[in-house]
Amino acid sequence: MVVRTANSISLLISSSSPSPLPLVAFRYHQIRAFQYMQFSRFSICKPLVFGCHNIKGGRSRSYSAQSFVDTVLEEFEALRRRRTVRASNKSVLTSSKELVDDKLRKQVLQKGLLLEFKKDSERILLAVTQKPDGRKNWIVSDQNGVTTSIKPQQITYIVPGVDNFSTTEISDFNQRAQNNLDPALLEFAWIELLETNKSVTVEELAEMIFGSAAPVESYCAHLLLSRDEIYFTVLDSRGSYSVYGPRTTAQVEEIRRRLVAKEAADKEFDEFLELLKSAKAMPPRGKPSKCSWKVDERIWHRIESLEAFAIDACKDDGQRNIAGMILKAMGLAKTAAAAVNLLIHIGYFPVHVNLDLLKFSIRTDFPDKILSAAEKLLLESPDPDKDDRIDLTHLKVYAIDVDEADELDDALSATKLQDGRIKVWIHVADASSFVQPGSMIDREALQRGTSVFLPTATYPMFPEKLAMEGMSLKQGTNCRAVSVSVVLHSDGSIAEYTVNNSIIRPTYMLTYESASELLHLNLEEELELRTLSEAASLRLQWRRGQGAFETGSLEPRIKVENPDDPEPLIRLYVEDQTDPAMRLVSEMMILCGEALARFGSSNKIPLPYRGQPQSNIDTSAFDHLPEGPVRNSAIIKIMRAAEMDYRKAIRHGILGIPGYVQFTSPIRRYMDLLAHYQVKAFLRGDGIPFTAGQLEGMAASVNMNARIAKKLFGSSLRYWILEYLRQQPKQRKYRALILKFVKDRNATLLLLEVGFQASTWVSIGTHVGDEVEVRVEEAHPRDDIIMLKEVVQRATS
Repeated sequence: MVVRTANSISLLISSSSPSPLPLVAFRYHQIRAFQYMQFSRFSICKPLVFGCHNIKGGRSRSYSAQSFVDTVLEEFEALRRRRTVRASNKSVLTSSKELVDDKLRKQVLQKGLLLEFKKDSERILLAVTQKPDGRKNWIVSDQNGVTTSIKPQQITYIVPGVDNFSTTEISDFNQRAQNNLDPALLEFAWIELLETNKSVTVEELAEMIFGSAAPVESYCAHLLLSRDEIYFTVLDSRGSYSVYGPRTTAQVEEIRRRLVAKEAADKEFDEFLELLKSAKAMPPRGKPSKCSWKVDERIWHRIESLEAFAIDACKDDGQRNIAGMILKAMGLAKTAAAAVNLLIHIGYFPVHVNLDLLKFSIRTDFPDKILSAAEKLLLESPDPDKDDRIDLTHLKVYAIDVDEADELDDALSATKLQDGRIKVWIHVADASSFVQPGSMIDREALQRGTSVFLPTATYPMFPEKLAMEGMSLKQGTNCRAVSVSVVLHSDGSIAEYTVNNSIIRPTYMLTYESASELLHLNLEEELELRTLSEAASLRLQWRRGQGAFETGSLEPRIKVENPDDPEPLIRLYVEDQTDPAMRLVSEMMILCGEALARFGSSNKIPLPYRGQPQSNIDTSAFDHLPEGPVRNSAIIKIMRAAEMDYRKAIRHGILGIPGYVQFTSPIRRYMDLLAHYQVKAFLRGDGIPFTAGQLEGMAASVNMNARIAKKLFGSSLRYWILEYLRQQPKQRKYRALILKFVKDRNATLLLLEVGFQASTWVSIGTHVGDEVEVRVEEAHPRDDIIMLKEVVQRATS
C-alpha cells in the first residue's frame, strides 16, 4: 500500500488483492500521464492532468486533480467500511515470538546519530549523539542547543539512515516531519494489516504509507505510532526499537467510544472551569447563590467534591481526584486551604465560613418529623406531674443569664428564716415534663448531646419552638420547674435540702450586668437579691475551707451580627467571672449540684455524678504569683481531668464539695436531662428508667458530642476574636498582663480588654504579673495567626 499527497490530501493506493473498484488496481507503473510540477519529497504535489488505465476494461480516462481526489476519498471510505466488516470477524493478531524477534534488531550508538529521547515526564526532544559518557550513557546536543548526558532507557527512537547528522539540521528535519503527520493514514494501514494479520516495524509502516523508509518518513511513522491511542499496540520492543500489531476491531471501537466520551467529558469540564472563572470575577454581592450550584447534578458533583476536600472529608479517592483536577486546572495548589479559598471566591462559601461546623457534621436543622412532633407536644402540653407540683408562685424569682440567651433553664429565689438562716431555691426548667425517655424527640436530643453555642448562631438540642415556648422559663408566666431548696448553716454548709416538682412565676429576667448593678445599688426592695448574694458569699467561703481552687478569669464573649458579610459587625464583651452577679449564679449552680448529689446518693439513684481528683496540689507553691488571672491560670494547668461515677457521689476536689451532679441545664445539656429523668421518676414513685450501666453507655456518646461542641465553640470564638482584632485600627494599644514566660523573653500575655491570650517578646526587666502595652501587628483568622508587638515607653529626659 502506498500513499502520495495531492492538493494537500493524502491518498492511499492499495497493493493488496484485486478489487472491483478501479482505484484498488492502481500500480505506479500503470498510472499514465502523471505530470507533476517540480517538488521535493513531502512538498505539495500539484498534478495538472493525468490519465488512469483501467486494467479490466482496457480503457483510459482523464481526470482533473479535484475530481480524482474526490473519487479516491469516496472509494477509500467504501474500502474502510468493507474491510472493517470483514476484519471484525478476524481473530486477534497472532505473531510468533520468532517472527517478532526477527524484526527486532540490536542498535549500536555512535557519534552523529539522530535520536529522540525523553528529557523529563513532559518533554521529548530530538538530539544528535556526540560522545560516550561512561560505559552506557551518551553526551547529546538537543534541538534547543543544550548538551546533556542521557541514559539508554531515555532513548525513545533512533532515526535510521542518518550518519554524521548536524545539530543545526534538527529544526528543519523536525518541521518537515511535523508538517506531514496525518493520523488518518494509520486507519488505512490498520485495515490492511488487520486483514492480513501482520505486524509491522516503524520502517515497514513508513514504506507502506509513504512509499519510503527514508529518515523523515521513518520518523513520521514513529511519531504517528507513538501518538496513536486507537489502532496499534506494541507487541514487543528492544531498547528503542519496537514491533507493532493492529488492535482488533472490537478494541478499536471501544477505544473510539471511550475517546468520544472523554472528549465530551473534557468539554463539560472546560465549561465548568469557565463557570468558576466567571463566578470568581463577579463582585461579592453578584456571585451565584449557594443553592444555584446544586441545580445541575454534574456541577454539584464537582462542587461537593471540592467542599469535601476543603474540610478533609472525602468519601473516597474519586472525590479527592476530582478536587485535585479542578485545583490543578485553576492553577492552584492541591491543598485544603486552596479549595476553601476557591469556594469562597466563587461565592459558595461565605468569607467567614465555619469549617469546623462542616467538619464535625453538626446538626444545624431538625427533620420535619421532629418539628411536627414538637408542634404536637406544644398543642397537647401534657404534664404527668400536674397533681404533684407545689405552688411557689408567691416567691420572687430572678432569672439571670447572658443578654443573648435564647432559652432560660434556671432561676433563683431566697429568703431568711426566723432563726437567721438563709433558704434558697434553685428552680430548674422542667424539660422532662414535655419529653419522655425513648421518644422521637428524646432520641434526637440524645444524638445531639448538647446545644451548640457559637458567636454567629445557636444550634439547640431541642426544636427552638418547643424549647422557647414550652420548656423555657418566661417572665410573668406560670412555668413548670423542678425546685431544689437548700437551707444553709451559718458557715455556708448545707443544713437541709428538698427536691420538688413546682410551679413558679419568674419575676425578673436580668443580664449579669443589670444584676450586678442592682446589687451595687443595694435597694431595699430587692432584699431577696441581696440575700442570694449573701448566700453566695457564705458558700464561697465554705468551699474555700474545703480546699476549693479559684479558677475565675476574664472570659471573652462575642456576638456577630451579620456573619455572611465580608466585614461583619462584631460585638465583643469581656466577662469577669469574679463579678458579683456571675459569682452569685455560679455559687447557686454549684449548690444545686451538691444537693442533687446528696439526694441521689441517699436514695441510691443512678445519676451522672461528676468528680475531680484534687491530687496533691500544694497551692502554697503559687503564693508568690499575683492573685487573679496569673495565679488562676497557673493552677488550671496542673488540674487533673474530671471523673464520672454513675452509682454514687464522688468528691469534686476543685469545687471543694463531696459530690456534684449537673442538673441546671436540661434544655441545653442531655446529661442534665438524664438526671431529670432519673430524679423525676423517683419523685413519682416510678421505676428508675436507666441503670448505672445504661447511663454510662449513653454518656460515652453524649460526652463525645459535648467535647466536639466545646472544641467548636473554642475554635469559633478564637476565629472571631482574631477577626475583631484584624478590624481594629492599627494604632490601637491594648493592656496586657504577663501570665508566664515561655522561653527567654517570650511571654504569654492576657489582653485585658479582649480576654484573649497570645504570646510575644517583652522587654528585659518585666516580670510575671506586670502590665505592658502591645499593638496587633498582624491578625489572620483563617490561618490562625496573630502577631503582637510590645509598645515600649520611651524615657523622657
